Amino acid sequence: MIGDFLGTVGPLVERYRAELGEPDERLALLRWQIAAGHRLDDRGTMPGHVTTSAFVVSPDLAQVLLIHHRTIGRWLQPGGHYEPAASFTASAAREAVEETAVQGLRLHPWHAGGDLPLVIDSHEVPGKLARRETDHYHHDLQYLFIADPALPLVAQEEEVHGARWFPLDALADVSPRGLARILRL
Repeated sequence: MIGDFLGTVGPLVERYRAELGEPDERLALLRWQIAAGHRLDDRGTMPGHVTTSAFVVSPDLAQVLLIHHRTIGRWLQPGGHYEPAASFTASAAREAVEETAVQGLRLHPWHAGGDLPLVIDSHEVPGKLARRETDHYHHDLQYLFIADPALPLVAQEEEVHGARWFPLDALADVSPRGLARILRL
C-alpha cells in the first residue's frame, strides 16, 4: 500500500514543482521523506505526513469558506489528515464536507480532472500531548472547489468552532500563495 501511495505522491510533487513551484516554497523535507520511503499516509509518521485541504470558493470567486479550527484556534480552509480515497482531490472534498456539511461541492475546472494541487504547503504544526505527538509538519495538498454560499453550513463541533463564508481576501492571512493563485484564474 505504501508503495502505491509514494508512487502517486512522489510524481505529483515533482509535477507540481515543475509546473507551479516557486523558489520560496519549502518542499525539501517532503521530497526527502518521499525519497526515504516514509509512510506519509500515516499521521504517526514524523517529522511529517500528508494532509489535504480545500479552498472552497463561491462561483464568482468573491467568497471563501473557512472553518475556525479548535486545536489551532484560527480561521483556516477545511482540511485534515489524509485518509485513503480514490484521489487526493476526493480526500480534500471529504474533509470539507465532514467539517462544514457544504452542499453541492464541485472541483474547480482549473484542476481539469487531474490531481495536481493548486498549492502544496509544508508547515509546522504543534503536537498534542494527549496523542503523544511532538511538533511536526503537515505536507498539505490544497485543492480548489466551488460551492454556493447561499446554502446552509453545519460545523462539525468535534473539530471546528464554526464554519462560514468570508470575502476572498480573508485568504491573505490563511494562505497568501493560495489567494494569489486564485486571483490569477
